[in-house]
Amino acid sequence: MTKLDALKKQFSSALGRLEEILQEEKTTIIRDASVTRFEFTFDLSWKLMRAFLEERKGITCVSPKDCIREAFHYGAIGDDPVWTEMTDWRNAIVHEYSEEFANDLFAKLPEIFAAFKKLEEAIKKESLTDTTRTP
Repeated sequence: MTKLDALKKQFSSALGRLEEILQEEKTTIIRDASVTRFEFTFDLSWKLMRAFLEERKGITCVSPKDCIREAFHYGAIGDDPVWTEMTDWRNAIVHEYSEEFANDLFAKLPEIFAAFKKLEEAIKKESLTDTTRTP
């Protein structure tokens, strides 16, 4: 199994677990668990992008924002500002966690989940083409 294959499997599993928790009624525990599941799903998402870009396109990226930019160029993700925001939210979890932040992030999780799902579908197709660069 390649690194890309392993990350696809891990990402799909994490996405399923995020979807599962989002179906629960909101409590403080559910909110906090959802934020944690967002955190590790996001980490897997950009690592999946990085592995895909390296293995299939020969592109090297080293940071989440760099990988997100490249994934956009190849059509793995749309021109959706939620991806840049996700990077900021992920960083905020580590540095500045508050009730207000947790509630705001929890409210955005359905939109985030939809973006993750689109990435999963695009990577499964593995037929991404460069949509923004000229030859």
